Amino acid sequence: MEILVNDHFWKGRRVFVTGHTGFKGGWLCLWLRRMGAHVIGLSLPAPTDPSFFEQARLADLVDHNEGDVRSMQEVADAIATAQPEIVFHLAAQPLVRYSYANPVETYATNVMGTVHVLEACRATDSVKALVCVTSDKCYENREWLWPYRENDPMGGHDPYSSSKGAAELAIAAWRRAYPDGPAIASARAGNVIGGGDWAEDRLVPDIVRALMAHVPVSVRNPASIRPWQHVLEALSGYLLLGRRLLEGDPNAATAWNFGPSEEDARPVGWIVERMLAGWGSAVGWDQPDATGPHEAALLRLDSSKARSELGWKPKLRLDEALTIIVDWHKHVAQGGDARTVSLRQIDEFAIRGAEDQRA
Repeated sequence: MEILVNDHFWKGRRVFVTGHTGFKGGWLCLWLRRMGAHVIGLSLPAPTDPSFFEQARLADLVDHNEGDVRSMQEVADAIATAQPEIVFHLAAQPLVRYSYANPVETYATNVMGTVHVLEACRATDSVKALVCVTSDKCYENREWLWPYRENDPMGGHDPYSSSKGAAELAIAAWRRAYPDGPAIASARAGNVIGGGDWAEDRLVPDIVRALMAHVPVSVRNPASIRPWQHVLEALSGYLLLGRRLLEGDPNAATAWNFGPSEEDARPVGWIVERMLAGWGSAVGWDQPDATGPHEAALLRLDSSKARSELGWKPKLRLDEALTIIVDWHKHVAQGGDARTVSLRQIDEFAIRGAEDQRA
């Protein structure tokens, strides 16, 4: 985008991304490489098979380093060797239901992994800015109708959500305790969806797997409402925030919500119906009888701060986002190249953003 995501600004910059083998991290790396950045990644191996990282052949485009953010030494060595200007921290244990079965791993990754990145960046003089990506679930969710703002209390009913709230507290502490260190911001997006997400127990990947197998979609909580948004919407916010930090904007070093329009906080069942219709499938969906661990029924984000202070706003309506996702998966399922369709979608999103800025 001409103003919000500026290709020329990122060209030639050394950018370090943790979690680059994951879904969001992979899309971020591809976009940065498209703009000419030198991208260095640190992550565990791709968490799923298939994965966006493998399908888009990202190992050919980035300096790929396997490592674990739970190891302070591995993080410190990787960032010190890379000498980046900016770090985007996306490495995480990202699943609510997994966190119930693996709470220690979840806290070790999401809390101490974040602390390790904060310390490694503070110890590396080249790092001028750090964007830590957490989650909309970091808030103490009271299941109320009002969207959450950046100054609402942190919390969480489950280990995943509370680990993200704890990570936010650590980020805020490092920002205040070490004012001479890198400029630090945190970013809280909604339920991010897009082509190439293959995670277990996540709605859109579950729908795609069912469609490809020609079986009904199993939907646990069809009435639950989430702030759905395409992955490129969230990434545009992260990139804008990173740019503001590097430009020395002191007001950027804080917490930010990057959520969808209010009307795009939709029930799970609505998403399922739209994706089935977009795919042209009649497999239908059902709701399993078994009960599972607690999952939030209602969650909305207030992104007015990002709109008014950063000039960021969503570009895609949810219907359009779902169409793009179906297009990605159909293209790849029919033998098309994942990197090619992903770059096309990045370019189309960027063009649309530039047109919106001119309007």
